[in-house]
Amino acid sequence: MVAKTPARRGETLPADYSEFLAEVKSRIASARTKAVLAANTSLIQMYWEIGNDILSREEREGWGAKVIDRLADDLRREFEGMTGLSRSNLKYMRAFAAAWRFDTSAEIGQHPVGQLPWGQNVMLLTKLKDVESRLWYANMAVEQQWSRRVLEAQLASDLRARQGSALTSFEHTLPAPDSELVRDAIKDPYNFEFLNLSADARERDLELALLNDVEKFLMEMGRGFALVGRQYPLAVIDRETGESQDFFLDLLFYNYILHRFVVIDLKIEAFKPEFAGKMNFYLNAVDELERQPGDEPTIGLVLCPTRNKTVTEWALRGMDTPVAVSRYTTGDVTLTETPPEEMKPALPELPELANELTGIVDAAEEIYDAQEGNGDRG
Repeated sequence: MVAKTPARRGETLPADYSEFLAEVKSRIASARTKAVLAANTSLIQMYWEIGNDILSREEREGWGAKVIDRLADDLRREFEGMTGLSRSNLKYMRAFAAAWRFDTSAEIGQHPVGQLPWGQNVMLLTKLKDVESRLWYANMAVEQQWSRRVLEAQLASDLRARQGSALTSFEHTLPAPDSELVRDAIKDPYNFEFLNLSADARERDLELALLNDVEKFLMEMGRGFALVGRQYPLAVIDRETGESQDFFLDLLFYNYILHRFVVIDLKIEAFKPEFAGKMNFYLNAVDELERQPGDEPTIGLVLCPTRNKTVTEWALRGMDTPVAVSRYTTGDVTLTETPPEEMKPALPELPELANELTGIVDAAEEIYDAQEGNGDRG
């Protein structure tokens, strides 16, 4: 809904003026964004060209390191006040050109590195050794609009190695293209080191801790995850007697990229085969009670601190529902309570979640008390 623009005294505005104003604002904002991106690409192209020229002369004419020192001094005298012309940055330009062997700088505009700020490109050069890894993180940074700080955090947590590494039943329960997409949305292990849990913590303590740090939790879960509820109730009615039995899901998410519900079962002990059977029931129940037309089949994620690979694979073998088993790590590392501004673009949008979260957490103890003599305890 477009807010109406009040007319100034004596003015009569057309009925559709507010809509027109909104369209113009959107067009200007879009043009400004494109201008920033174009300017960044031009800068990256220039840096590549300088680096490539240095490389070429080193190879043809045997330039040494001292030539770069002199070049930096001369350029800074000529372009006084211009940043980015230091000796160290010229060396980064040379490394950048050596890492990305284009025929011409024009190709950079179509490449992920041409869409990343220079600081992120330098980070990829200094923290990663192989081209394949650099390209993977560059693609992810562009696709998910990571800030420099978020990229640094994902590199530190070795996201590439963790993504798609969970043990799952996806291969025989989902069609090939879909199974790969869903697998890539699941990590192993999950990094919950922002939590500070005691050694005797219970599953509900883990749930509450994750929800109290919901923004960090959702950033670790990845793009597309939106929280539906904690201890989400499912009322299963017996078709013979009509009696209702209540079950409670630890966490229920909806992934708007995968277009499916995701049930998460949190455990504070090593994986057991019965966890898979329980998740199978949950998935069938959610598909029957919550799944809407257009939704894909619900997937399940069992999160445990440890698991035996053979036991887990045997437990998942033959299942006809898509279940993943992942580990998680926790620690006593405490991050800032509010994530930095740079991280916020990478977080999934959660309409009204902030207003609802307080009620969810406050109701937690009541839910657990209600479960004492009523149905399943998750």
